[in-house]
Amino acid sequence: MAKTLLSIGHGYSARALAPLLLAQGWRIIGTTRSAEKADALKAEGIEAVIWPGTDLGPYLAQASHVLTSVAPTPDGDPVLADIGEALRQAEHLEWVGYLSTTGVYGDHAGGWVDEDTALSPSTKRGKMRVKAEAGWKALGLPLHIFRLAGIYGPGRGPFAKVRAGTARRIIKKGQVFSRIHVADIAQVLAASIARPNPGAVYNLCDDDPAPPEAVIGYAAELLGLPLPPAEDFDAADMTPMARSFYAESKRVSNKLIKTELGVKLLYPDYRAGLDGLLSEELAGGRSD
Repeated sequence: MAKTLLSIGHGYSARALAPLLLAQGWRIIGTTRSAEKADALKAEGIEAVIWPGTDLGPYLAQASHVLTSVAPTPDGDPVLADIGEALRQAEHLEWVGYLSTTGVYGDHAGGWVDEDTALSPSTKRGKMRVKAEAGWKALGLPLHIFRLAGIYGPGRGPFAKVRAGTARRIIKKGQVFSRIHVADIAQVLAASIARPNPGAVYNLCDDDPAPPEAVIGYAAELLGLPLPPAEDFDAADMTPMARSFYAESKRVSNKLIKTELGVKLLYPDYRAGLDGLLSEELAGGRSD
């Protein structure tokens, strides 16, 4: 019997997972907000549903697996608000995945965190995620939480800004970020679906937490373009949203996805990731 995934908020990461499952004969029902995006999903073999605006109950009843990529709002988790009770009663589900963020750990001044680290977010977004995670845990589902580091991949690389001369190397002493290529997100999700462990929490990141200016510098090097000028964080003109990303600095451990799920990262650091994106572009693919 074919498995059916209900992918709520079928966006960047879920769209990377979909080909892996479709190749195994899965049926995928994906929600999106617009008719235009629905058409794009249908072209990828997804049964597209416009949501909010459609009753997800009948689709949930047909699903063996559920993945939600929907971010919480100040009012709470939109999925829980809409079908939380139906989910609570969905005893037929074999696997449920919730895409969260490593922002739930807060600031550790560049120190290491793992899945057992206490949750102490310092940003509003991180606090909303902690609350959403708790809401999903309370449903009693076969839940798997995936805490994602900064996501990059095709269409989300630094090359366009470097080429346009708009890339910035913001320097904040001691600042490091963990990252994850979207292809590695997809393989981790597929591995978890194949080896479910209800209640599990996984950090999704590569092996090399690095300063943001190093990534921009390497992108410029690959393109053979001048190194973007350095700007001191304290003096840099940045939006409140952009500045908030620098409020936390930590190194995130990915040991569990390797030991428990047997994952070998396709892109273990940003250098391998950017090399791959540029190679795809030169071969006629898309990297920016």
